Amino acid sequence: MNINQTAAANRGPLLAIILASYLMIVLDISIVVTALPKIQASLGLSATALSWMQNAYTLSFGGLLLLGARAGDILGRRRMFLVGLTLFTFTSLCIGLAPNAALLLGARAVQGMGAAILAPSTLALLTANFPEGHERTRAVAWYGSVAGIGASLGLVLGGVLADMLSWRVGFYINVPIGIALWLGARRYLSETPLQPGQFDIAGALSSTLGMGALVYGIVRSASTGWGDTLTLTAVCIGILLLVFLVLNEWYAAQPIMPLRLFAHRERAGAYGGRVLFLGAMMGFWFFTTQYLQGVMGFNPFQAGLAFLPMTVANFAVAIMVPKLTRRFGNPYLLATGLTLTLIGMAWLSRVSADSSYVLGVALPMVLIGIGQGGTLSPLTSSGIAGVAPKDAGAASGLVNVSHQLGGSLGLGILVVVFAAAQSGTTDARADLAHRVGTALTAGSGLLIAALVVVIFFIVRRPAAAAFTPAR
Repeated sequence: MNINQTAAANRGPLLAIILASYLMIVLDISIVVTALPKIQASLGLSATALSWMQNAYTLSFGGLLLLGARAGDILGRRRMFLVGLTLFTFTSLCIGLAPNAALLLGARAVQGMGAAILAPSTLALLTANFPEGHERTRAVAWYGSVAGIGASLGLVLGGVLADMLSWRVGFYINVPIGIALWLGARRYLSETPLQPGQFDIAGALSSTLGMGALVYGIVRSASTGWGDTLTLTAVCIGILLLVFLVLNEWYAAQPIMPLRLFAHRERAGAYGGRVLFLGAMMGFWFFTTQYLQGVMGFNPFQAGLAFLPMTVANFAVAIMVPKLTRRFGNPYLLATGLTLTLIGMAWLSRVSADSSYVLGVALPMVLIGIGQGGTLSPLTSSGIAGVAPKDAGAASGLVNVSHQLGGSLGLGILVVVFAAAQSGTTDARADLAHRVGTALTAGSGLLIAALVVVIFFIVRRPAAAAFTPAR
């Protein structure tokens, strides 16, 4: 068997390792959602503090992704894959053992660092090992589908485990899976060529601290208001650091976020659309589980099963994405997926204390599942469209950055909307239903913005698909 035949034979196991690793990362974002009420009761977290169970992970994940992608280019993507997988697996064990909220959130943040090292290596390894054309299209479609399937599966699995065993089991299961993947990666993954260069530490720190300060200020405003000095200071510092990030990336010799990646119209639209889409979806997962348990009276197990309509619809569409893409094209499939998600979210936002599960929740979830299944894969494909080999790591990093930071920023904004909503009733169930509906209405607004971005930048892109090149 020659080298090419050997490489082709290894692509099956290699794709399985990459997809399983990415699934584990995505799963850990949503697996805690249906377990949030249990975690809140167990550790005594406030409603706003509870949002940091998600944000501690997604902010460190998203903020350090670009540095993780750069490290893969310089130090080797296989090596960084193994390092990230080791850190992610170890901190999963620490989260499961955490005796209090401080240690839990600290370990959750470090777990996000492990994910930041691991995630860009997965997509970069996929790009490096699957030649452009049908094989890569199919592999990328599966990769994008994992994002939606993993998120939906986590909602069900998290509820089942939290109700029947413990919310901690959702993190313990990462340990044997991580060990198995580490052994498989040692056997099947080959190292990518190393690129000489240096680390853009200023860019990494400003992106992480900037987004962290911005989201902290937004979430804090939900309890203190915008007149609070610390809230305004955090937001201003976050904005200044993000401005510094852009200036630094413009002049840095080897930036972690090359601005030339945004010069391509389709990629720029994909990054912006993903931020807005994930902002809406993170709010959907976070608030719908509170509605199911706080208004409808479901236990975590029932709440997990209640997400099945979305999970099944998402999976059914996701596995058809390669065929749908060939028939309708990536841009139109993406726009259709976003439209269906928007309709489902707007429908779900009409829930009240008296809504029935079937008409008020399940049917909108089917539309959201179909839409999500048809959205994430095309967004991933557009996010790496036309990228040069030297920028493969940075482009894959930006796909994941927009995914994680979009979720954090969107959830932060929707938490503020949720806290500010006034129902004018003393009925706790009716008040919670009103707040959830208001937050989901705001999430629908994010989806409208995402659809506008996709139509303008991707669906209606001109023949020259790039702006004036930038550094």
